Amino acid sequence: MDNMYFPAEWEPQRLIQLTWPHAATDWKDYLNDITETFIALAQVITRHEGLLIVTPDVEDTRSKLAMSLTPEEMSQVTFFECPTNDTWARDHAALTLIDREKATTTPLLLDFRFNGWGEKFPAQLDNAITRHLAEGGLFQVPLEDHEDFVLEGGSVESDGKGTVFTTAQCLLAPHRNQPLTIEEIEEQLKLRLRADRIVWLHHGNLVGDDTDGHIDTIVRCAPDDTLLYVCCEDESDEQFADFQMLQEELRMLRTPKGEPYRLLPLPMPDAIYEEGDRLPATYANFVILNGAVIVPTYAQSDNDAKALSIIQQAFPDHVIIGLDARTVIRQHGSLHCLTMQFPKQLTINTHTS
Repeated sequence: MDNMYFPAEWEPQRLIQLTWPHAATDWKDYLNDITETFIALAQVITRHEGLLIVTPDVEDTRSKLAMSLTPEEMSQVTFFECPTNDTWARDHAALTLIDREKATTTPLLLDFRFNGWGEKFPAQLDNAITRHLAEGGLFQVPLEDHEDFVLEGGSVESDGKGTVFTTAQCLLAPHRNQPLTIEEIEEQLKLRLRADRIVWLHHGNLVGDDTDGHIDTIVRCAPDDTLLYVCCEDESDEQFADFQMLQEELRMLRTPKGEPYRLLPLPMPDAIYEEGDRLPATYANFVILNGAVIVPTYAQSDNDAKALSIIQQAFPDHVIIGLDARTVIRQHGSLHCLTMQFPKQLTINTHTS
């Protein structure tokens, strides 16, 4: 076994990837609204680190950004032109391994198969994005092909110390990696992500989530063996029983040293509906940057403020920034789902676009 490992998200970053919305995506009916959300994300990200934007139309995207970002912020942006199906970079972008012992060692990018969350949606173009980035000369690091295994970035969460958290309802869902058993999938995760331990959670599936229960919508790792998790305290909520069982699962968990985790409960947002369907609003889908955390908000002053305060407890040295995610959840995701981070060791060619 080599010294590569799956880093925690709060480890130093080189850049964040965004895959830009356009009229041929499901955002077409409210494209202006989601574009404004992406621009707001870009403004925050470029104040803290680099930004890679994958888009089918670089000039159009560049012109939209240039109207809102300062020249200094724009200098942080690298564009790459590529056809896309959708915008969920968390699930179609590469996962990265870095060397545990040598901080300067070249990272390794893992290109897993993305099949539209179990063949629910078209994904052929998005599945090819990482390969295009490598073949187009943007990534200057090795790319390891895992096209034989379906894995979305939002379905795994690393503590940076060898433990990877995931959910059984997602990885065992139809059209992912059948007929593999949970034991066989665990062995594949350990092998491919160089993990020591896989923690499986069995509860906490948000109503309206069409990913089959990604871990990044319900439970997130933070430093010092801390887990932030969505907590439902309203007995009249249809999700109450399931999230109470999630809370009990987390209380029973132990670190590899046999100690309980530090648990920080996040509020459940008040239910948000569109055309009678509940949308999967969650505060757990936050984005960690160098020195900042972007937290989705939902115009719910009390819940929003409570979530920001709790996340500040987990990241006391970070600036906590709320960003309205009401448009994003209309397509059943939130802010973390739109992003993918790459470590500081990543080398890219900024002259490909």
